[in-house]
Amino acid sequence: MAGTGIRTAAAVLVAFAALAAAGCGGSSSSDTTPTDTWASGVCTAVSTWKTSLTNIATTVKSGGVSQDSLNTAASQAKDATNTLADSLKKLGKPDTQSGQQAKDDVNQLSSQLSKNVQTIQDAISNASGAAGVLTAVSTASSTLVTMGNEVSTTLTDLQKLDPKGEIQQAFKQSSSCKSLLGT
Repeated sequence: MAGTGIRTAAAVLVAFAALAAAGCGGSSSSDTTPTDTWASGVCTAVSTWKTSLTNIATTVKSGGVSQDSLNTAASQAKDATNTLADSLKKLGKPDTQSGQQAKDDVNQLSSQLSKNVQTIQDAISNASGAAGVLTAVSTASSTLVTMGNEVSTTLTDLQKLDPKGEIQQAFKQSSSCKSLLGT
């Protein structure tokens, strides 16, 4: 039973690490448009969030998996997600024909991620005993996968929004987006 718990906890750590695989960077072009700045801001915020999740997973892994370490990790993930949501909301909307839709999509992503982190936090907080911790770890692992998919889907959808291709071009030109988008 203990071996199963460790393997399941390791799966959560792998999910954290996979979700946080992207790095971050900044754009240095002097010809940056407001849309370029917006796209770079989105990617930088997401990259920072992913890096935070990687650091959380590393801390849990190095300190050993326990109810307390999982509670701390869930709290830190919630803080990182709140920071992401705040950063994305502060960006406003890009200066394009589809700017309002892009802003709405980013706000929806923020809300989804916050709900998902709350799901993780609730699962961990309500866990009792070895079986409860295993269930919480399983919930956290699957929720992290969902979060990664939501981020990827939103970034892809944002690039397709603008009929003139301004948002897509801004994402392609931003160095902070290259590692997120694999370009």
